[in-house]
Amino acid sequence: MQNKTKFMGKKVFIIATMGLFSGDGTGCSARLLAKCGAEIVGGLHLKMPDCIGDEKALKKTIEENKIIVKQAYIKIKKSANSLKNGHATQEGIGFLYHIAGLFGQRIWFYGKTKNYSDKLKINTEKCIGCGICTQLCPMKNLSIVDGRAVQNGRCTMCYRCISNCPQQAIALLGKNLYEQCKIEKYI
Repeated sequence: MQNKTKFMGKKVFIIATMGLFSGDGTGCSARLLAKCGAEIVGGLHLKMPDCIGDEKALKKTIEENKIIVKQAYIKIKKSANSLKNGHATQEGIGFLYHIAGLFGQRIWFYGKTKNYSDKLKINTEKCIGCGICTQLCPMKNLSIVDGRAVQNGRCTMCYRCISNCPQQAIALLGKNLYEQCKIEKYI
């Protein structure tokens, strides 16, 4: 109940990131925050660079990812100016975005990835047990056991551990790591 009133009467503008296509990230957040009393003034979907560094077919070049980041920056500036002028961007809010998210992401993507929650691969010969991955995992999926990282079957495919492992010892979709995808490379 405490969170139910936390956003009461507050004006909220939601920014959601997307990878391959835009879905319902902004809309999901808007519906949840509205239940907590927030007034949703607008939303923005931003395409972001890829984070999948262990599947070559899904990789973009560094140059392509730099362009995506520049385009996101331009889109943020344009949206901020619109908001200052009283016209909030409405991307991701509305029925069509909800349908796109439902069918494009939650139904289709879930079927493709539902068995990945316990498929994180850790190369025990490379892992030095530094614990960086355990600190970065939002699901607390990783822990250090006997000086090596182990996964606990709760992976959400965020790729934080894969992109930050100093030994490049972690993979998910592929077997080899082609690139550690960090935003700093694309700025």
